[in-house]
Amino acid sequence: MAISWVTALKMVPWGDVIQAAPSVLKAAKGLMKKSPEQVQEEAEQAASLHAARPSLASNAGELALQQVAQLEARIQHLEAAQRASNQVLEKMAEQQAQIVKTVGILRTGATRLAWACGVLSVAVMGLLIYLVRM
Repeated sequence: MAISWVTALKMVPWGDVIQAAPSVLKAAKGLMKKSPEQVQEEAEQAASLHAARPSLASNAGELALQQVAQLEARIQHLEAAQRASNQVLEKMAEQQAQIVKTVGILRTGATRLAWACGVLSVAVMGLLIYLVRM
């Protein structure tokens, strides 16, 4: 079993994996930079500052427009985070597909090797029987 894992690790295109690792790591760190709790804390702080400071808006319409602008900015931030997470998932899926392909190739090779060993063992047994009867 250990030999098959060693062979599997040898078959993985480590150059591609190593080359892609920094970009995947950078994207993952960017996603993890701000946790949802931090984003909510920042929103609460902004809301408390906004409530404590009298608004320059003199009517409800201007206040509503400010809130819409804040919500649009938050939506843009969430969309950017979602795009970044999608890119990380795509890269991880590509790497996993390469590993699955390599494991499939190894499985095929192991099956062929098992058949070859079986044929060889039958041939050796036949040769031994032939030599004993001589």
